[in-house]
Amino acid sequence: MQQQEEGNVVLTGSAGPVAPDHGHRGTVRRETVLVLDGETGTSGADEGYTVRAAHRPRERPRLSKFHAPEILFGPDSLPETAYAALRLGARRPFVVTDPGVTEAGWPAELLRHLRAAGLRPQLWNEITPNPKDHEIQAGFERYESSGCDVVIGVGGGSVIDAAKGVALLAANGGTILDYEGIDRIANPIPPLVMVPSTSGTGADVSQFCIITDTARLTKITIMGRALVPDVSVIDPRLLVTMPDWLNAATGLDALTHGIEAFVSLAHGPLTDTHALHAVALVHANLPTTMIRRHDDGPRTAMAQAALEAGLAFTNAILGATHAMSHQVGGMLDLPHGLINGVLLPHVIRFNGSASDADAARFVPIAQAMGLPARPGMPGDEAVDMVATEVRKLADEVGVPTGLAAIGVREADVPRLSRLTLGDACLTTNPRTASVEQIENLFREAL
Repeated sequence: MQQQEEGNVVLTGSAGPVAPDHGHRGTVRRETVLVLDGETGTSGADEGYTVRAAHRPRERPRLSKFHAPEILFGPDSLPETAYAALRLGARRPFVVTDPGVTEAGWPAELLRHLRAAGLRPQLWNEITPNPKDHEIQAGFERYESSGCDVVIGVGGGSVIDAAKGVALLAANGGTILDYEGIDRIANPIPPLVMVPSTSGTGADVSQFCIITDTARLTKITIMGRALVPDVSVIDPRLLVTMPDWLNAATGLDALTHGIEAFVSLAHGPLTDTHALHAVALVHANLPTTMIRRHDDGPRTAMAQAALEAGLAFTNAILGATHAMSHQVGGMLDLPHGLINGVLLPHVIRFNGSASDADAARFVPIAQAMGLPARPGMPGDEAVDMVATEVRKLADEVGVPTGLAAIGVREADVPRLSRLTLGDACLTTNPRTASVEQIENLFREAL
Protein backbone atom coordinates (compact mmCIF):
# COMPACT_ATOMS: atom_id res chain seq x y z
CA MET A 1 0.00 0.00 0.00
CA GLN A 2 1.34 3.42 -0.92
CA GLN A 3 1.56 6.05 1.76
CA GLN A 4 2.05 9.79 1.35
CA GLU A 5 2.34 12.76 3.68
CA GLU A 6 1.44 16.42 3.68
CA GLY A 7 0.61 18.71 6.56
CA ASN A 8 0.14 16.95 9.85
CA VAL A 9 -1.91 13.80 9.38
CA VAL A 10 -1.92 11.02 6.83
CA LEU A 11 -4.90 8.76 6.19
CA THR A 12 -4.25 5.62 4.18
CA GLY A 13 -6.47 2.84 2.98
CA SER A 14 -9.02 1.70 0.42
CA ALA A 15 -11.95 3.73 -0.78
CA GLY A 16 -14.30 0.83 -0.16
CA PRO A 17 -16.88 -0.43 -2.66
CA VAL A 18 -16.48 1.13 -6.07
CA ALA A 19 -18.95 1.56 -8.88
CA PRO A 20 -18.35 0.27 -12.43
CA ASP A 21 -18.41 2.02 -15.78
CA HIS A 22 -17.01 5.41 -14.88
CA GLY A 23 -13.38 5.96 -15.78
CA HIS A 24 -11.21 5.55 -12.73
CA ARG A 25 -14.11 4.00 -10.81
CA GLY A 26 -13.30 0.39 -11.54
CA THR A 27 -14.36 -2.84 -9.98
CA VAL A 28 -10.92 -3.32 -8.42
CA ARG A 29 -10.00 -1.93 -5.04
CA ARG A 30 -7.97 1.24 -5.28
CA GLU A 31 -5.50 2.51 -2.72
CA THR A 32 -6.34 5.97 -1.47
CA VAL A 33 -4.33 8.38 0.66
CA LEU A 34 -6.15 11.22 2.35
CA VAL A 35 -4.33 14.05 4.07
CA LEU A 36 -5.88 15.79 7.07
CA ASP A 37 -4.99 18.55 9.52
CA GLY A 38 -5.75 16.75 12.75
CA GLU A 39 -4.76 14.30 15.43
CA THR A 40 -4.11 10.58 15.45
CA GLY A 41 -7.30 8.56 15.09
CA THR A 42 -9.28 6.30 12.81
CA SER A 43 -11.87 6.85 10.12
CA GLY A 44 -14.27 4.23 8.85
CA ALA A 45 -12.45 1.23 10.19
CA ASP A 46 -14.72 -1.01 8.20
CA GLU A 47 -13.32 0.59 5.05
CA GLY A 48 -9.71 0.00 6.05
CA TYR A 49 -8.73 3.60 6.78
CA THR A 50 -6.20 4.51 9.43
CA VAL A 51 -4.99 7.95 10.46
CA ARG A 52 -1.64 8.73 11.99
CA ALA A 53 0.08 11.93 12.98
CA ALA A 54 3.04 13.02 10.86
CA HIS A 55 6.13 14.17 12.78
CA ARG A 56 6.11 17.80 11.81
CA PRO A 57 5.47 21.04 13.71
CA ARG A 58 1.89 22.18 13.83
CA GLU A 59 -0.09 25.03 15.34
CA ARG A 60 -1.79 24.46 18.65
CA PRO A 61 -5.35 23.22 17.92
CA ARG A 62 -8.12 25.63 18.82
CA LEU A 63 -10.93 24.72 21.19
CA SER A 64 -13.88 23.16 19.42
CA LYS A 65 -17.18 21.47 20.22
CA PHE A 66 -18.54 18.38 18.52
CA HIS A 67 -22.32 17.96 18.61
CA ALA A 68 -23.76 14.50 18.00
CA PRO A 69 -26.86 12.52 18.99
CA GLU A 70 -27.00 8.92 20.13
CA ILE A 71 -26.74 6.93 16.90
CA LEU A 72 -28.20 3.50 16.14
CA PHE A 73 -26.90 2.33 12.76
CA GLY A 74 -27.48 -0.77 10.67
CA PRO A 75 -29.99 -2.86 8.74
CA ASP A 76 -33.17 -3.73 10.63
CA SER A 77 -32.57 -1.06 13.26
CA LEU A 78 -36.02 0.53 12.81
CA PRO A 79 -37.57 -1.34 15.80
CA GLU A 80 -35.01 0.36 18.05
CA THR A 81 -36.95 3.60 17.54
CA ALA A 82 -39.61 2.40 19.98
CA TYR A 83 -37.08 1.62 22.70
CA ALA A 84 -35.34 4.96 22.13
CA ALA A 85 -38.66 6.77 22.54
CA LEU A 86 -39.41 4.85 25.73
CA ARG A 87 -36.01 5.80 27.19
CA LEU A 88 -36.86 9.44 26.50
CA GLY A 89 -40.12 9.17 28.43
CA ALA A 90 -42.56 8.79 25.54
CA ARG A 91 -46.15 7.80 26.16
CA ARG A 92 -47.84 9.45 23.20
CA PRO A 93 -45.16 10.08 20.54
CA PHE A 94 -45.90 12.45 17.66
CA VAL A 95 -44.79 10.77 14.42
CA VAL A 96 -44.03 13.20 11.57
CA THR A 97 -43.76 11.91 8.00
CA ASP A 98 -44.97 12.72 4.47
CA PRO A 99 -47.25 11.08 1.88
CA GLY A 100 -44.38 9.53 -0.11
CA VAL A 101 -42.82 7.83 2.90
CA THR A 102 -46.30 6.78 4.03
CA GLU A 103 -46.88 5.12 0.66
CA ALA A 104 -43.56 3.31 0.97
CA GLY A 105 -44.86 1.69 4.16
CA TRP A 106 -42.19 2.72 6.67
CA PRO A 107 -44.46 4.72 9.03
CA ALA A 108 -46.88 1.78 9.24
CA GLU A 109 -44.03 -0.52 10.26
CA LEU A 110 -42.81 2.03 12.79
CA LEU A 111 -46.29 2.44 14.30
CA ARG A 112 -46.49 -1.33 14.83
CA HIS A 113 -43.23 -1.25 16.79
CA LEU A 114 -44.35 1.73 18.84
CA ARG A 115 -47.67 0.13 19.73
CA ALA A 116 -45.97 -3.17 20.57
CA ALA A 117 -43.88 -1.23 23.09
CA GLY A 118 -47.07 0.03 24.76
CA LEU A 119 -47.04 3.53 23.25
CA ARG A 120 -49.96 5.42 21.70
CA PRO A 121 -48.47 7.19 18.68
CA GLN A 122 -50.16 9.98 16.74
CA LEU A 123 -49.33 10.18 13.02
CA TRP A 124 -49.08 13.45 11.09
CA ASN A 125 -48.10 13.20 7.42
CA GLU A 126 -49.06 16.57 5.93
CA ILE A 127 -45.54 17.72 5.03
CA THR A 128 -44.47 18.69 1.51
CA PRO A 129 -40.90 18.96 0.16
CA ASN A 130 -39.08 22.03 1.48
CA PRO A 131 -41.40 22.36 4.51
CA LYS A 132 -43.39 25.58 4.63
CA ASP A 133 -43.90 27.92 7.58
CA HIS A 134 -47.66 27.32 7.62
CA GLU A 135 -47.12 23.53 7.63
CA ILE A 136 -44.99 23.82 10.77
CA GLN A 137 -47.75 25.84 12.42
CA ALA A 138 -50.34 23.20 11.49
CA GLY A 139 -48.11 20.43 12.82
CA PHE A 140 -47.58 22.26 16.09
CA GLU A 141 -51.34 22.73 16.54
CA ARG A 142 -51.88 19.03 15.90
CA TYR A 143 -49.13 18.16 18.42
CA GLU A 144 -50.72 20.37 21.06
CA SER A 145 -54.26 19.10 20.55
CA SER A 146 -53.08 15.47 20.68
CA GLY A 147 -51.30 15.83 24.01
CA CYS A 148 -48.05 14.38 22.62
CA ASP A 149 -44.57 14.29 24.15
CA VAL A 150 -41.63 12.85 22.18
CA VAL A 151 -41.38 13.86 18.50
CA ILE A 152 -40.35 11.20 15.97
CA GLY A 153 -39.51 12.06 12.36
CA VAL A 154 -39.41 9.30 9.74
CA GLY A 155 -38.48 10.55 6.30
CA GLY A 156 -36.06 12.79 4.44
CA GLY A 157 -34.68 16.18 5.36
CA SER A 158 -38.01 17.94 4.87
CA VAL A 159 -39.76 15.66 7.36
CA ILE A 160 -36.95 15.88 9.88
CA ASP A 161 -36.79 19.69 9.65
CA ALA A 162 -40.58 19.81 10.10
CA ALA A 163 -40.34 17.60 13.17
CA LYS A 164 -37.71 19.91 14.65
CA GLY A 165 -39.88 22.92 13.87
CA VAL A 166 -42.91 21.40 15.63
CA ALA A 167 -40.81 20.60 18.71
CA LEU A 168 -39.33 24.10 18.72
CA LEU A 169 -42.76 25.74 18.75
CA ALA A 170 -44.08 23.30 21.35
CA ALA A 171 -41.59 24.64 23.88
CA ASN A 172 -41.08 28.22 22.75
CA GLY A 173 -44.29 29.46 21.09
CA GLY A 174 -44.52 32.17 18.47
CA THR A 175 -44.10 31.37 14.79
CA ILE A 176 -41.29 29.40 13.20
CA LEU A 177 -40.00 32.50 11.39
CA ASP A 178 -39.26 34.12 14.76
CA TYR A 179 -36.29 31.78 15.20
CA GLU A 180 -34.33 32.52 12.03
CA GLY A 181 -30.63 32.80 12.82
CA ILE A 182 -28.28 31.28 15.37
CA ASP A 183 -29.06 30.27 18.96
CA ARG A 184 -32.42 32.01 19.26
CA ILE A 185 -34.14 29.07 21.00
CA ALA A 186 -34.62 29.88 24.69
CA ASN A 187 -36.41 26.83 26.12
CA PRO A 188 -35.50 23.13 25.91
CA ILE A 189 -37.59 21.36 23.29
CA PRO A 190 -39.31 17.94 23.51
CA PRO A 191 -37.09 14.91 22.89
CA LEU A 192 -36.38 14.15 19.22
CA VAL A 193 -35.90 10.74 17.59
CA MET A 194 -35.12 10.80 13.87
CA VAL A 195 -35.29 7.99 11.31
CA PRO A 196 -33.87 9.12 7.94
CA SER A 197 -35.24 7.58 4.74
CA THR A 198 -32.77 9.26 2.36
CA SER A 199 -29.00 9.18 2.10
CA GLY A 200 -27.79 12.73 2.16
CA THR A 201 -29.45 15.45 4.19
CA GLY A 202 -27.77 14.76 7.53
CA ALA A 203 -30.70 16.49 9.24
CA ASP A 204 -31.02 13.54 11.62
CA VAL A 205 -27.75 14.49 13.33
CA SER A 206 -27.57 18.24 12.68
CA GLN A 207 -28.24 21.43 14.62
CA PHE A 208 -29.98 22.96 11.58
CA CYS A 209 -33.64 23.41 10.68
CA ILE A 210 -34.41 24.78 7.20
CA ILE A 211 -37.91 26.15 6.60
CA THR A 212 -39.46 27.93 3.61
CA ASP A 213 -40.70 31.46 4.28
CA THR A 214 -43.67 31.49 1.91
CA ALA A 215 -44.07 35.27 1.99
CA ARG A 216 -40.49 36.02 0.94
CA LEU A 217 -40.10 32.85 -1.17
CA THR A 218 -36.82 31.97 0.47
CA LYS A 219 -35.55 29.42 2.98
CA ILE A 220 -34.62 30.47 6.48
CA THR A 221 -31.90 28.78 8.50
CA ILE A 222 -32.51 28.08 12.17
CA MET A 223 -29.42 26.86 13.97
CA GLY A 224 -28.83 25.85 17.56
CA ARG A 225 -27.63 23.04 19.79
CA ALA A 226 -31.21 22.43 20.92
CA LEU A 227 -32.05 21.13 17.45
CA VAL A 228 -29.57 18.24 17.55
CA PRO A 229 -31.80 15.15 17.88
CA ASP A 230 -31.49 12.98 20.96
CA VAL A 231 -31.38 9.78 18.92
CA SER A 232 -30.85 9.01 15.24
CA VAL A 233 -31.92 5.54 14.03
CA ILE A 234 -30.34 4.81 10.64
CA ASP A 235 -31.73 1.74 8.92
CA PRO A 236 -30.35 1.41 5.35
CA ARG A 237 -33.43 -0.63 4.38
CA LEU A 238 -35.40 2.62 4.19
CA LEU A 239 -33.20 3.92 1.37
CA VAL A 240 -34.36 1.37 -1.20
CA THR A 241 -37.73 3.08 -1.67
CA MET A 242 -36.27 6.43 -2.76
CA PRO A 243 -37.05 7.35 -6.37
CA ASP A 244 -33.97 7.83 -8.54
CA TRP A 245 -34.22 11.63 -8.61
CA LEU A 246 -34.27 11.75 -4.82
CA ASN A 247 -31.41 9.27 -4.52
CA ALA A 248 -29.31 11.47 -6.83
CA ALA A 249 -30.28 14.70 -5.08
CA THR A 250 -29.62 13.50 -1.54
CA GLY A 251 -26.37 11.79 -2.54
CA LEU A 252 -25.07 15.03 -4.04
CA ASP A 253 -26.22 16.85 -0.92
CA ALA A 254 -24.03 14.55 1.18
CA LEU A 255 -21.10 15.15 -1.17
CA THR A 256 -21.62 18.91 -0.84
CA HIS A 257 -21.76 18.61 2.95
CA GLY A 258 -18.44 16.77 3.00
CA ILE A 259 -16.64 19.19 0.69
CA GLU A 260 -18.01 22.37 2.24
CA ALA A 261 -17.36 21.16 5.79
CA PHE A 262 -13.76 20.28 4.93
CA VAL A 263 -12.94 23.74 3.55
CA SER A 264 -15.11 25.63 6.07
CA LEU A 265 -13.52 28.26 8.29
CA ALA A 266 -14.86 26.27 11.26
CA HIS A 267 -13.34 22.92 10.25
CA GLY A 268 -11.18 20.96 12.67
CA PRO A 269 -9.59 17.54 13.15
CA LEU A 270 -12.83 15.91 14.29
CA THR A 271 -14.85 17.19 11.35
CA ASP A 272 -12.12 16.68 8.73
CA THR A 273 -12.03 12.92 9.17
CA HIS A 274 -15.79 12.55 8.79
CA ALA A 275 -15.93 14.99 5.88
CA LEU A 276 -13.30 13.22 3.78
CA HIS A 277 -14.63 9.76 4.49
CA ALA A 278 -18.09 10.91 3.43
CA VAL A 279 -16.69 12.28 0.16
CA ALA A 280 -14.95 8.98 -0.53
CA LEU A 281 -18.06 6.93 0.21
CA VAL A 282 -20.40 9.04 -1.92
CA HIS A 283 -18.02 9.09 -4.87
CA ALA A 284 -17.51 5.35 -4.74
CA ASN A 285 -21.09 4.25 -4.15
CA LEU A 286 -23.70 6.72 -5.37
CA PRO A 287 -23.62 5.62 -9.04
CA THR A 288 -24.04 1.98 -8.04
CA THR A 289 -27.13 2.76 -5.97
CA MET A 290 -28.65 4.41 -9.04
CA ILE A 291 -28.24 1.18 -11.01
CA ARG A 292 -28.74 -1.54 -8.36
CA ARG A 293 -30.86 -0.05 -5.59
CA HIS A 294 -31.13 -3.29 -3.60
CA ASP A 295 -27.38 -3.94 -3.26
CA ASP A 296 -26.83 -3.92 0.49
CA GLY A 297 -23.18 -2.86 0.45
CA PRO A 298 -23.49 0.38 -1.51
CA ARG A 299 -26.76 1.28 0.24
CA THR A 300 -25.19 0.87 3.67
CA ALA A 301 -22.14 2.84 2.51
CA MET A 302 -24.39 5.70 1.37
CA ALA A 303 -26.23 5.64 4.71
CA GLN A 304 -22.85 5.96 6.43
CA ALA A 305 -21.81 8.72 4.03
CA ALA A 306 -24.92 10.73 4.88
CA LEU A 307 -24.28 10.21 8.59
CA GLU A 308 -20.61 11.22 8.47
CA ALA A 309 -21.27 14.19 6.22
CA GLY A 310 -23.97 15.29 8.65
CA LEU A 311 -21.62 15.01 11.63
CA ALA A 312 -19.05 17.05 9.71
CA PHE A 313 -21.26 19.90 8.62
CA THR A 314 -23.28 20.31 11.80
CA ASN A 315 -20.00 21.04 13.56
CA ALA A 316 -17.97 22.77 10.82
CA ILE A 317 -21.03 24.43 9.22
CA LEU A 318 -21.12 24.92 5.44
CA GLY A 319 -20.47 27.53 2.78
CA ALA A 320 -21.59 29.47 -0.26
CA THR A 321 -23.11 26.50 -2.12
CA HIS A 322 -25.71 26.01 0.59
CA ALA A 323 -26.23 29.73 1.12
CA MET A 324 -27.06 30.10 -2.58
CA SER A 325 -29.00 26.88 -2.85
CA HIS A 326 -31.36 27.83 -0.03
CA GLN A 327 -32.49 30.88 -1.99
CA VAL A 328 -33.13 28.96 -5.22
CA GLY A 329 -34.95 26.19 -3.36
CA GLY A 330 -37.13 28.68 -1.53
CA MET A 331 -38.07 30.44 -4.73
CA LEU A 332 -38.73 27.40 -6.92
CA ASP A 333 -39.54 24.68 -4.35
CA LEU A 334 -37.01 22.31 -5.91
CA PRO A 335 -34.90 19.47 -4.40
CA HIS A 336 -32.09 21.01 -2.40
CA GLY A 337 -29.43 18.46 -3.39
CA LEU A 338 -30.17 18.89 -7.09
CA ILE A 339 -29.47 22.64 -6.80
CA ASN A 340 -26.27 21.87 -4.87
CA GLY A 341 -25.13 19.61 -7.70
CA VAL A 342 -25.44 22.48 -10.17
CA LEU A 343 -23.81 25.12 -7.96
CA LEU A 344 -21.01 23.17 -6.26
CA PRO A 345 -18.44 23.08 -9.11
CA HIS A 346 -18.72 26.86 -9.53
CA VAL A 347 -18.30 27.52 -5.80
CA ILE A 348 -15.32 25.13 -5.65
CA ARG A 349 -13.52 27.14 -8.32
CA PHE A 350 -14.45 30.42 -6.61
CA ASN A 351 -13.19 29.28 -3.20
CA GLY A 352 -10.09 27.62 -4.61
CA SER A 353 -8.95 30.78 -6.38
CA ALA A 354 -8.72 32.89 -3.22
CA SER A 355 -5.23 31.82 -2.07
CA ASP A 356 -2.73 29.00 -2.31
CA ALA A 357 -3.72 27.86 1.19
CA ASP A 358 -7.40 27.68 0.25
CA ALA A 359 -6.58 25.80 -2.94
CA ALA A 360 -4.38 23.33 -1.05
CA ARG A 361 -7.40 22.18 0.98
CA PHE A 362 -8.73 20.57 -2.19
CA VAL A 363 -5.76 18.20 -2.53
CA PRO A 364 -7.05 15.74 0.12
CA ILE A 365 -10.56 16.09 -1.31
CA ALA A 366 -9.23 15.07 -4.71
CA GLN A 367 -7.47 12.13 -3.09
CA ALA A 368 -10.68 11.09 -1.33
CA MET A 369 -12.35 10.97 -4.74
CA GLY A 370 -9.61 8.68 -6.06
CA LEU A 371 -8.20 11.32 -8.39
CA PRO A 372 -4.48 11.44 -9.26
CA ALA A 373 -3.64 14.14 -6.74
CA ARG A 374 -0.28 14.14 -5.02
CA PRO A 375 1.08 15.88 -1.94
CA GLY A 376 2.73 19.15 -2.83
CA MET A 377 0.95 19.53 -6.16
CA PRO A 378 -0.29 23.02 -7.06
CA GLY A 379 -3.56 23.57 -5.31
CA ASP A 380 -5.23 25.03 -8.36
CA GLU A 381 -4.76 21.71 -10.15
CA ALA A 382 -6.60 19.92 -7.35
CA VAL A 383 -9.36 22.54 -7.43
CA ASP A 384 -9.89 21.93 -11.14
CA MET A 385 -9.81 18.14 -10.63
CA VAL A 386 -12.45 18.25 -7.92
CA ALA A 387 -14.75 20.70 -9.71
CA THR A 388 -14.56 18.66 -12.90
CA GLU A 389 -15.20 15.39 -11.09
CA VAL A 390 -18.20 16.79 -9.20
CA ARG A 391 -19.73 17.88 -12.50
CA LYS A 392 -18.97 14.46 -14.00
CA LEU A 393 -20.72 12.71 -11.10
CA ALA A 394 -23.69 15.07 -11.41
CA ASP A 395 -23.92 14.21 -15.10
CA GLU A 396 -23.79 10.53 -14.29
CA VAL A 397 -26.74 10.70 -11.92
CA GLY A 398 -28.79 12.97 -14.17
CA VAL A 399 -28.48 16.47 -12.70
CA PRO A 400 -28.99 19.40 -15.13
CA THR A 401 -25.91 21.36 -16.16
CA GLY A 402 -27.29 24.80 -15.33
CA LEU A 403 -29.79 26.67 -13.18
CA ALA A 404 -31.68 27.89 -16.24
CA ALA A 405 -32.77 24.32 -16.90
CA ILE A 406 -34.56 24.22 -13.53
CA GLY A 407 -36.25 27.61 -13.87
CA VAL A 408 -33.83 30.30 -12.67
CA ARG A 409 -33.86 33.42 -14.86
CA GLU A 410 -31.29 36.16 -15.29
CA ALA A 411 -33.80 38.57 -13.74
CA ASP A 412 -33.80 36.47 -10.54
CA VAL A 413 -30.06 36.82 -9.94
CA PRO A 414 -29.97 40.17 -8.06
CA ARG A 415 -32.66 39.13 -5.61
CA LEU A 416 -31.17 35.65 -5.05
CA SER A 417 -27.75 37.22 -4.44
CA ARG A 418 -29.02 39.73 -1.87
CA LEU A 419 -30.77 36.97 0.05
CA THR A 420 -27.65 34.81 -0.07
CA LEU A 421 -25.66 37.43 1.83
CA GLY A 422 -28.00 37.02 4.79
CA ASP A 423 -27.75 33.22 4.97
CA ALA A 424 -25.93 31.84 8.01
CA CYS A 425 -24.06 29.27 5.92
CA LEU A 426 -22.11 32.03 4.16
CA THR A 427 -20.36 33.02 7.39
CA THR A 428 -18.05 29.98 7.31
CA ASN A 429 -17.30 29.99 3.59
CA PRO A 430 -13.50 30.07 3.24
CA ARG A 431 -13.65 33.09 0.92
CA THR A 432 -15.64 36.22 1.64
CA ALA A 433 -18.03 37.20 -1.12
CA SER A 434 -19.64 40.47 -2.12
CA VAL A 435 -23.09 40.68 -3.65
CA GLU A 436 -21.42 41.26 -7.03
CA GLN A 437 -19.35 38.09 -6.67
CA ILE A 438 -22.42 36.08 -5.69
CA GLU A 439 -24.23 37.49 -8.73
CA ASN A 440 -21.33 36.37 -10.93
CA LEU A 441 -21.50 32.87 -9.45
CA PHE A 442 -25.21 32.64 -10.13
CA ARG A 443 -24.70 33.83 -13.70
CA GLU A 444 -21.88 31.33 -14.29
CA ALA A 445 -24.20 28.59 -13.03
CA LEU A 446 -27.10 29.58 -15.30
